[in-house]
This record gives sequence, C-alpha cells and structure tokens, in this order.
Amino acid sequence: MAELEHNYNEDSIRSLEPREHIRLRPGMYIGKLGDGSSADDGIYILVKEVIDNSIDEHVMGFGKTIEIKISDHKVQVRDYGRGIPLGKVIDCVSKINTGGKYDSKAFQKSVGLNGVGTKAVNALSSHFRIQSVRDGKLKAAEFERGVLTLDQDLQESNQRNGTLTIFTPDDTIFKNYQFNPDYLENQIWNYAYLNAGLTINFNGKKFYSENGLLDLLRNKADEESVRYPIIHLKGPDIEIALTHGNDYGEEYYSFVNGQFTTMGGTHLTAFRTAVVKTVREVFGKDYDASDIRASIIGAISVRVQEPVFESQTKTKLGSIDMGPDGPTVNAFITDFIKEHLDNYLRMYPETKEALKKRIEQSERERKDMAGVKKLANQRAKKANLHNRKLRDCRLHFNEDKGEKPLLSTLFITEGDSASGSITKSRNVDIEAVFSLRGKPLNCFGLKKKVVYENEEFNLLQHALNIEEGLEGLRYNRVVIATDADVDGMHIRLLLLTFFLQFFPDLVRNGHVFILETPLFRVRNKKDTIYCYNETEKQEAIRKLGKKPEITRFKGLGEISPDEFGKFIGENIKLKPVILQKDTTIQKILSYYMGKNTPERQNFIIDNLKIEKDIVEEVYA
Repeated sequence: MAELEHNYNEDSIRSLEPREHIRLRPGMYIGKLGDGSSADDGIYILVKEVIDNSIDEHVMGFGKTIEIKISDHKVQVRDYGRGIPLGKVIDCVSKINTGGKYDSKAFQKSVGLNGVGTKAVNALSSHFRIQSVRDGKLKAAEFERGVLTLDQDLQESNQRNGTLTIFTPDDTIFKNYQFNPDYLENQIWNYAYLNAGLTINFNGKKFYSENGLLDLLRNKADEESVRYPIIHLKGPDIEIALTHGNDYGEEYYSFVNGQFTTMGGTHLTAFRTAVVKTVREVFGKDYDASDIRASIIGAISVRVQEPVFESQTKTKLGSIDMGPDGPTVNAFITDFIKEHLDNYLRMYPETKEALKKRIEQSERERKDMAGVKKLANQRAKKANLHNRKLRDCRLHFNEDKGEKPLLSTLFITEGDSASGSITKSRNVDIEAVFSLRGKPLNCFGLKKKVVYENEEFNLLQHALNIEEGLEGLRYNRVVIATDADVDGMHIRLLLLTFFLQFFPDLVRNGHVFILETPLFRVRNKKDTIYCYNETEKQEAIRKLGKKPEITRFKGLGEISPDEFGKFIGENIKLKPVILQKDTTIQKILSYYMGKNTPERQNFIIDNLKIEKDIVEEVYA
C-alpha cells in the first residue's frame, strides 16, 4: 500500500483526447461490446447512431428515402436529407460536442442531442468515410480508428443532396463480430413503423409502413388470437396501439423520438399505469392491475424536446418534461390515455365487452392458481437455501451495474457430466449453471399452473427470478447448453416451449441463446482445430494433412473442463433465439410441439436426406 501511495504523483495523471477516451472506454459510449449475437451489442449501436442522423433529417421534413447496405462486417448508409454543411463535415464526425442538434431551431425532438454518436462510430471503426452533397458540391473525408487519413477537396457533383456514411467496426475492439440480419431487420422495421411514409431500402428489401404503430402490432400479434381489434390512438407528439391476446406476460414496444427504448422508462411506466387506471374507471370496478395487463400487447411512441436517457445507448428514458413549459411525460401520457382510451371504449361497446371478458378470464386463472402457487413458492424458498440444481455466480443482471453484469449468464444443462464440465471451467463472477435431471415436461397447451406444480420448472423460474416479470431477471443471457444429438435437440425444444409458453418476454427481449460447441477436434502434434460442422472438419483435415487425430464429441460431458473453458469464455459461440416479424408464438409451438400435423409431416418428407446426399454435399 505504501508503495502504491509513493507512486501516486503528477506523472500518474493523464489527460486523454476524446478519440483516445472512446477507444479506451468504449462501454461508456456504446454499452457492451459483444460479437453481434445479442441485439444490444455495440455493433448495432454503431449502426443505430448513423441511421438516427438520417431519421432526424426525415423528421425535420428532408428526405423520404434511406438506403442501407450491411454485409457481415461493413455498413453503408445514404440519406437524401440536406447533407452536412460542407465546411463542417470533418468536425461533425470527429470533434466531440460538435453538431447541429444543439441548435433547437434546426432540429426539434431528435434522438441525438449529445454530439457523441458518429464520433464514437468514427473512433471505433478501422475505416470510416463520410460524404456530404449540398447544392451541386461534394465534400468527403476518411478516417482510420478516428484519425483523419483523407481530406478530399470540394468537388462538383450531380448527385442528390444528402449524406453517405460508410464504416467497418474495428475488429481489435469487436472480437469475432458478425452482423445478424434478423436483428438488423427488426431494428429497421422499428424505424419504418415510427416514421410512416419513410421508405428504407435495406440490402435490396423495402421497409415501409403506412399506419405506424398499428402496423407494428399487426405484425407482432397473432390476428387469430387477439381478443379485439387493435386500438390505435394518435395525438400531437404521442401515438399508442394496444390489444390483448392469449399469451402469458405483457408485451410492450416503447419509443422516444424514434428511439426504441428496450429498457422502457418513465413513458412506459406511465402507459402501463394509465391503462389500468382508465380501465378501472370505465368499468367502475377495482380490477387487479395484473389481470388488466395480463396478455396485453401494447406500443407507445412519444416525442419530447430534450429527452434525458439513463445511458448513452438511450435504451431507458429518465424523468423529463414534454418541453420547456409543458407537463411531465407522466402527466402528458396519463391525460392522453384517460381521455382518448375512455372515449374509444365507450364508442365501441363490442371492444369494451371483449376487453372485460379477457380481464375476467385472467382474474379466474389467477385465483385458480393462487393455492398451488403459494405451496410451490414455499417449497422453492426451502429449496433455494440448498438448491443443488443451481450453481450461482457472484454478479447478477438485476443487482449490479457495469459491463460485467451485462454478461451474466445462466447455462441450463442436462446431466451431471455436462454441468460438471461447465461448472469447473466457468467464470464464477458472471456464469451460473442450472442442471436438469432429464427431459423436461412438454408444456405446450398447458396452463401456467404447471410451472408451480412441476418442481424443476418452479426452481428454474425462481433461479431466473422472473415470476413477476423481467424487472428482476438475474441473468442477462439464458443459455441452453445441450448435446448436439437427437436427445439434446429434443431437450432444447422442450425448454424453448417452456419459455415461449409461459415467459415469452424472455425470448422477445433477446435473453435466450443456444450454446454452440464443437462437434470435432482435429489435431496433430503442432496444431489443434475445433470444428462445428462436417465442412469445417474436412477443411481442417486438408489444412493439417498426414492423417491428423480426429475426435468426435458425442456429448458435452466428453469435453474436458480445460477445453470447455475455451468455448464459454471470450470466444463463446451463441446462437440467439429470435422471433421473426411475421411469426407468432402459438403458430411456432403448434407446428413444432403440437400433434403430428400434416404440415410438419410434409416438411420432414420434403427435407429428409439420406447419408449419401450428405456425403455428396460435404465433398461437393
């Protein structure tokens, strides 16, 4: 200690340039880094920061089309707005706290107000090009890791006004990254829903919405299972849409100034509270809030002049006023819903009656489950004191802050050998293990009572702490780690059925993943290559030559703890479970887990391959 104190002097104090600080502490600007397997990984924040600028131009009335091209590692965004003022092109993408959005006359109710966005993209890219066209003149510049490498002279141009941004995230910061097209499509669809009339062309596909949040819910809700037509209400600076379905949980999509606030915030809290209050007043009954909100599917978008987010990544709105002289966001939303939802339900008695039936059904189910729930929770409380199924970690998603808790992971394994290998090789700070004793119950079509009646499901629910919703979720990543054989795939499907049936929000919010582990180890005396499929194995054999040793891992338990540590550490391969825009939970579950339907039979027959076909494909 004395030595540390002795070394602490003027030479210990460093002053970093903004570019250096962004590169040294990227998490402060874009959240966790990641490899692209999670929707909140940094590479998607970089994409968002660039597109946000183009969206803000559209909102201000300039540009009806945005062109986006994204490959595995490269991003290109072209808008047709006004273009960055030519004399400030370099400053706008390289100097912190420089931008047009500090001038409230030029930009009203935009997302990017802090002057950091594109500077962070620039600093964290191995190559970054910015190009602006205004009134027949073109100005371009290029950077490498935030350092200017090309300052192109002003040129004549016949291109349309607007801004072109091209960048490649730096692979020394984003290790082994790759853009997931499903995440990108969800991100771009949200932009389209929030900006009715805007056309976004993404990798040759058109994204367009005419009816805003109404279209969003039409694509998210199963038309056959919604209990009444979607309620769609719009006013100055606010738009909401809501309905009820048959799934468990609450499903919300909340936005501020076009930004998808995945963590919610004051606007979502106000929305949830106002719906409950208004429904109680309309029916004159003190319904339980959980019964009103059970199976709700809702979306809300608000625009405010100076939004205050709880992080640079803008995923959660803090407390803020609607404008300098306006009401709080809470009061604004509450007043709007109280007036317009009340009027709507009185104008449409059929919708009102359908809503009442849905609430009363939830009430009956809750009361029916109360006794079972109480006994199960008592058992779980005792079991948690000595829960042999759970080997916990030290840091948790709901308790700790910083980048490490964002990596908090629960591995769900089957059998003692697999859980033993993971337990011995895991990072005890952020990685926990829950061990199943065999194949879990197929819970498709069953009532939620089964979660409490089945001891294993109940203990898993308590380990995750999701009984009352995702607010208390203890692990940001829930990873299904099963063998890559028929039994392992079956267990995988049964677990996914459990989550989709009873806790769909866990999947919708991008918390569920499949662990990919190698099928083969190919090695000689010098090199070892791990292969995840037959094609990679053949490539490894060709590379190592002279009859290398080949090991086929039949189960996770066969992989030694030392080797397993390589697959669940920095280079972990996770496959996210993503719900597509045009698929619904009930259709997925009935297809895969329901009775042997003709559709599934036909799919198996059409796609069945014999060993000869597989061999020919591998060696083709």
